[in-house]
Amino acid sequence: MLSTETATETDPLPTAPCSVVWSQGRPYVLEPGAGTLRWVGTDHLGRPLTLTGDELRRRGWTHRRAG
Repeated sequence: MLSTETATETDPLPTAPCSVVWSQGRPYVLEPGAGTLRWVGTDHLGRPLTLTGDELRRRGWTHRRAG
């Protein structure tokens, strides 16, 4: 279930490295990598997961942990 505070697909994601957002109950940290920024977190099994900004927007995100 997504929080009512979930950002819309048009809301801008943070751009400062080491920013943290939440998506589907998990934190994602913005890290620089190979000339681009990427969102890094874990999947539901604890495996590393890297998302683009577009992927994170589609999944839904918020500045606060939902729940």
